[in-house]
Amino acid sequence: MIKKTGTSYGDEGFSQFIRMAFQRHLGYDETDYDKPVIGICNTFSEINRCHSHLKPIIEAIKHGVIMAGGIPLEFPTISVGEMFTTPTTMLYRNLVAMDTEEMIAAQPIDGVILIGGCDKMTPAQLMGAASANKPAIMITGGPMNNGEYNGKTLGACSDCRFFWQEYKAGTVNETELNDINKQLAPTAGHCMVMGSASTIAACAESMGMMLPGTAAAPATVNERLRLAKETGKAIINLVKENIRPSDIMTKNAFDNAVRTVMAVGGSSNSVIHLIAIARRLGIKLTLDRFDELSKSTPFIANIRPAGEYQMEDLYKAGGMPAVLKELSPLLHVDEMTVTGKTLKENIVDVKINPVYRHIIRTLEEPLYSNGGIKVIKGNLAPAGAVIKPKAVMNKKFLKHKGNAVVFTSLQDMEQRVNDPNLEVTEDSVLVLQNAGPVGAPGMPEAGMIPIPDKLLKQGVRDMLRLSDCRMSGTAFGSVVLHVAPEAAVGGPIGLIKDGDVIEIDVEKGSLELLVSEEELAERKKNWSPPSFDDYTTGYKWLYRQHVLQADKGCDFDFSAKNS
Repeated sequence: MIKKTGTSYGDEGFSQFIRMAFQRHLGYDETDYDKPVIGICNTFSEINRCHSHLKPIIEAIKHGVIMAGGIPLEFPTISVGEMFTTPTTMLYRNLVAMDTEEMIAAQPIDGVILIGGCDKMTPAQLMGAASANKPAIMITGGPMNNGEYNGKTLGACSDCRFFWQEYKAGTVNETELNDINKQLAPTAGHCMVMGSASTIAACAESMGMMLPGTAAAPATVNERLRLAKETGKAIINLVKENIRPSDIMTKNAFDNAVRTVMAVGGSSNSVIHLIAIARRLGIKLTLDRFDELSKSTPFIANIRPAGEYQMEDLYKAGGMPAVLKELSPLLHVDEMTVTGKTLKENIVDVKINPVYRHIIRTLEEPLYSNGGIKVIKGNLAPAGAVIKPKAVMNKKFLKHKGNAVVFTSLQDMEQRVNDPNLEVTEDSVLVLQNAGPVGAPGMPEAGMIPIPDKLLKQGVRDMLRLSDCRMSGTAFGSVVLHVAPEAAVGGPIGLIKDGDVIEIDVEKGSLELLVSEEELAERKKNWSPPSFDDYTTGYKWLYRQHVLQADKGCDFDFSAKNS
């Protein structure tokens, strides 16, 4: 085990003496602290509603730790949740990672249990654990149960967006909208579609950082508490065997995670998060690798927003163990996991019930022959951008040419997108600039640019949209995201003007601004970076100074292993 340390007073004997005096407050004596001491990274929060139900899970974890012969000690770290964090949780993902890393490293614990849920929390904790590299295991609070309205299954927050758009179009009235709103998030847990939270949980399980079955089990089922108890037991073995995150999250394990994203139609946010986690371990994970693995990974999990079902249904169909079993011919199955066994050993006895083959398809009869995310590049995105082709509503936009309608900021978009005098048609390309990691700051989930009201009322439900920010994994449509470099640092997206012709060919992986090189060079010469006078001190200033671009994971430039 790791030698337990603490504050130094210049005399090691005295340091141990005074530490034990204060440790007795918890009711333990000297010999208890010879057992494995397990930190429980408690992210409970009444503001972060996706973490408001964690207390019983933590108690179950403690029981597991004690049953296996360890001492469980909770400690708090930052907890941020979507919808309740200004301006965006992505701005604070790196702060959560720093908090997690430093508390794991600084405190006298032998191992740590990470408790995630809402979509930036899980990747942030994995980033922190990767850097601290003490034995660690992940568990989440689990997804919500399905909602229902008038016999239709509802999912947060794909249906939040769908019904709000219909409300704006005039097809849903205010009374209906309010009734639907009551059923969108009916239980404890994170979003129950394959949004960012579910995707990163699936990745954590496929990488071996969570116990089998943990990603899909709903927040409300008894199985969640059993898995919490088993997680408490498992960390003791990891400590005794000195199995660390770097032993589990290998280069091959990241390949497994990327294939998982493609197989489940996962969130585009996972691209950024996996790159950031890998970078913490000195592993170079590139957009090209995502694209390469996407081409050879069938889309087999029929889960919204790209499919038909939700996480509760996936759980009943066998959860991620069943998905990984079906996907196993494409995976590196000899990688170590937190069970102390390989992925192959974890899934050896898994059988897929034929009754659920409409939810988990075979490799031979997938939903689609390739993965759910496509990387595109061109003079408009030299470092790359991403799109979810399977979430595109109108397939004509997968190969399209249209005139740009440019919004220079989030504020500009909000003020003008519904202006009845805006010169826009269904074939226009809506462009949002200065909403990237530096420009926003924090790269908010604004990439699903609202379709102008006047077009919604004409029946338009999809348009080609292009930005340097993100969108929620629960969102949908013909949306190009993460354009890099971003506008605020001089990327070509910042040079687009109203009326410029933009051409996309998703199958070819190309995204071009049809403006001459000479004209772009002239625009570049006259371009000047935006002046930021909103944040001149503190963390937000630090973020702008050191955040990397989307293709590098939006982590800080000083956070990589050997950076």
